[in-house]
Amino acid sequence: MKSIYLDHAASTPVHPEVAKVIYHMLTEEYGNASSVHHSGRSAKRIVNGARDTIAGFLGCAPDEWVFTSGGTESDNLALLGAAAATVHKGKHIITTAIEHHAVLHTCEELERQGYSITYLPSDPTGRVSVSDVEAALRDDTVLISVMFANNEVGTVQPIEEIGRLAAERGVLFHVDAVQALGMVPITLRELPVDYMSFSAHKINGPQGIGGLYVRRGAPLHPRQHGGLQERGRRAGTESLAGAAGFAKAVELAAKGLEQRREHALELRGTLLTELEKRVGQGGYAVNGNPQHFLPGILNVSFPGADTDVMLMNLDMERIAAASGSACTSGSLEISHVLQAMKLPSELLRSAIRFSTGLGNTKEEMEYVAQKVETILKRLRK
Repeated sequence: MKSIYLDHAASTPVHPEVAKVIYHMLTEEYGNASSVHHSGRSAKRIVNGARDTIAGFLGCAPDEWVFTSGGTESDNLALLGAAAATVHKGKHIITTAIEHHAVLHTCEELERQGYSITYLPSDPTGRVSVSDVEAALRDDTVLISVMFANNEVGTVQPIEEIGRLAAERGVLFHVDAVQALGMVPITLRELPVDYMSFSAHKINGPQGIGGLYVRRGAPLHPRQHGGLQERGRRAGTESLAGAAGFAKAVELAAKGLEQRREHALELRGTLLTELEKRVGQGGYAVNGNPQHFLPGILNVSFPGADTDVMLMNLDMERIAAASGSACTSGSLEISHVLQAMKLPSELLRSAIRFSTGLGNTKEEMEYVAQKVETILKRLRK
């Protein structure tokens, strides 16, 4: 039986063209980009070329791009680095209750260091209010961190409005755009953002490589120390295969963005249509914002069927879905995002995230809905 992978929000299959680039790097290029001999210079050209490519497609200057090990490090570097650089101005940070744990746990660490953190609520669709952000601002506020799009329900946040507000008040603004890349047009020079986090393995690139946009002039203290790589902002030997693979993935994602969005919307529409046909409107509920959403993430609750039991039954049918963030999907705890949305208990305890991507088809969506119907009939008896 062929397996159906619907957990692209956790990690995506590497695109064949990206794999070719990575294979070439692993077998032909092995120099250290900090070495001065010919192998080192070749490695340096690869890293700089990857940086130029990514910067070109994302609309920023190459020196505003910092390679990291992934989205989590990018979030950590932005929050800890910006906080350390502005401690003389204040120790108040604003974020939201629906952020990825890479942000929330970093904020908890900052609290242990004496910072005051305001965790803003979301509405029942997972969207944050700009007026709430404005009301939370204080004279000692130095940083705001709000994700571009939520990784569990797909809700897109009003980051441009929040960014303009932050700029007007002289407050730095960080955005976790890990899920948005490849699904939402991003031109960094046009956005009122100081820091933006990215990860390659969410867009059919390799795992273990990410990036942080740091607006020219935005303060940032490094979090790890050693060499002077990444203009002194992130020490450590650069990953040639990772950087080159990430650059190729960004190129493919940017060039095929509209096609990817249309395909994701088609898959989403097919799954919802089939669920309505087979399960009925009262048999499921879509969690998230009906207007502002990523088409590739669909969070659905099936009242009467506990999340863990549903996931186990889907897995037995070789359908890979998730309960939320990949960092916590091994836990039986109820999603902090859905709790922050204040959903009813029956929806909290029965939510499943289906996230689509490369390789998924309409026929698979029809099959998934069919299996969901069968499983629900069995569980609800």
